[in-house]
Amino acid sequence: MTATPGTPGPAGAATRRLTTAQALIAFLARQYTERDGERHRLIAATWGIFGHGNVAGIGQALLETGPAMPYFQGRNEQAMVHAATGHARQSGRLSAHAVTTSIGPGATNLVTGAALATVNHLPVLLLPGDTFATRPADPVLQQLEVAYAGDVSVNDCLRPVSRYFDRITRPEALIPAALHAMRVLADPAETGAVTLALPQDVQAEAHDWPAEFFAERVWHVRRPAPDPYELGQAVRAVRAARRPLVIAGGGVHHSAAEAALAAFAEATGIPVASTQTGKGSLRHDHPADIGGIGHTGTATADDLARTADLVIGIGTRYTDFTTASATLFRHPGVRFLNVNVTGFDAHKLAALPLVADARTALHALTEALAGHRADPAYEAEYTEAKARWERRVDAAYATPDPRARPTQTQVLGLLDELVTDADILINAAGSLPGDLHKLWRTRSPRQYHVEYGYSCMGYEIPAAIGVCMAAPDRPVWALVGDGTYLMNPTEIVTAVQENLPVKLVVLQNHGYASIGGLSEATGGERFGTDYRHRSADGDFTGPPLPVDLAANAASLGMRVLRAGTVAGLRAALAEARAADRPVCVHVETHVETRVETHVETETPGDGPGSPGAQAWWDVPVAGTATRPAAVEARKEYERHSAGRRRHL
Repeated sequence: MTATPGTPGPAGAATRRLTTAQALIAFLARQYTERDGERHRLIAATWGIFGHGNVAGIGQALLETGPAMPYFQGRNEQAMVHAATGHARQSGRLSAHAVTTSIGPGATNLVTGAALATVNHLPVLLLPGDTFATRPADPVLQQLEVAYAGDVSVNDCLRPVSRYFDRITRPEALIPAALHAMRVLADPAETGAVTLALPQDVQAEAHDWPAEFFAERVWHVRRPAPDPYELGQAVRAVRAARRPLVIAGGGVHHSAAEAALAAFAEATGIPVASTQTGKGSLRHDHPADIGGIGHTGTATADDLARTADLVIGIGTRYTDFTTASATLFRHPGVRFLNVNVTGFDAHKLAALPLVADARTALHALTEALAGHRADPAYEAEYTEAKARWERRVDAAYATPDPRARPTQTQVLGLLDELVTDADILINAAGSLPGDLHKLWRTRSPRQYHVEYGYSCMGYEIPAAIGVCMAAPDRPVWALVGDGTYLMNPTEIVTAVQENLPVKLVVLQNHGYASIGGLSEATGGERFGTDYRHRSADGDFTGPPLPVDLAANAASLGMRVLRAGTVAGLRAALAEARAADRPVCVHVETHVETRVETHVETETPGDGPGSPGAQAWWDVPVAGTATRPAAVEARKEYERHSAGRRRHL
């Protein structure tokens, strides 16, 4: 990553006397990224909740800086990071937000959000307050005392979930640390959460700063080209393959390589499956798009994966959901070719690595493969399979009775009728990601925003706020179940405060539907997964809890539309989409019977309901048990786990 100062001054130039916090905010306001000739503000805004650890430092600095650094008032520290992460993803990782907190619980509340950002390779700058560097009183309020190390604070919890971490114990240390922080945030191979821990006394300390530190600085986001030798190996592998399959990961979107992938697929006829993060790399109606892959994938993609002799991963890190816990790729001679900007991911599964920017690599591959095309019979095979799956989606979405309570998949079908290329759907956890990955018909590259790298409940509402900020002219939907809603609804207040027209859809099914199904399939008998009163025997099998989430959303300032039928929901969704203020659509869903959620099923017919899992997922089952459900589940587990293989 190279940085270009605007107009650096000569050595010995004038200085500016500022506090460390003022200097940091002034520096951040002058940082930009550039890719393909387009500039973006690197740190576009700062989120903050103030306490004694940052109110007189960063808080005062933001006040003094004014409009040059926009400020947003959060309600929960984890949620602020989620909002910043949603903004970064929607911005193609070219723009990020900073998040400032006090010391103590404010700082430790950042950890979950930081982990999510780092797991998903999304940039966010964390500025937690820290205990006194000069230790005038020891311990201070909220200080964690560690008997064997005087320099440890709770902020050290952020080290393993940060791509770069530094503690600024002297004003002079800010300059190299800030430059390192920007380098990591702007580097597509390194980016994630970056933490600069700021002792509260150092934040407020005045210092004479070189004016050059505040010069406009542009961080060029490079597109590394493939090595000629690796490119040659890749071309030979593709030409030799009889049943090649592309797996598009999030790196396709991060590189803005969607058009390059479409051109590659059109030139070669190779089908394209997608991970959760890669979904939308091709439009759903592109002839080569065969939908999601893995445990939550389509029958089309998973069946092709089982017989593929070459798997071409583009910008994917091959999580267990993608590989069906190492049981999906069954061809005896299957090989892998991985296009990735990081060598770590490019070498996974003993692959031929092509370490390069996804768009640059796809252009090079398409040119080098000129004239090569997959067998027409192979194309016909996946085209027919895709058509069969589309009929299955139509059956799942069908709503024959407008007076009936809708199922979860029917909710998605009603949204499918309504949305256009402009709409963005956000989700993260529960059973919705599985239904969305299998069924959703993605119309544009950044329409599908499902966070499944960390699968973090509570992500959707704050992320929708960040996405609204990055894409103010696009309708943004946050789809949440009641379990997720109860985890983290507080940022609704921020959406109301900023008048961001988030469309929140709350699906009430009185419990953890996804984990309930998984519990049943693994011998857990849905223990602890329903939201119910205790029965006389002490189990949670009594009547549903009288929780009114619609009333809760209304109490936080949202306009709420209640829907109890298919017809009512159709009208409520249309009204919400047209709204210019935050709106919540609350719907009681009919809980549909699902095939066990961790096992591979036969390709479904055209019956109603959501399709079951098309590939396995490894969730270990009790090795010994007395209850029959667990004993039978263990037998199934051993049968499926026997199909695991290591690719060497």
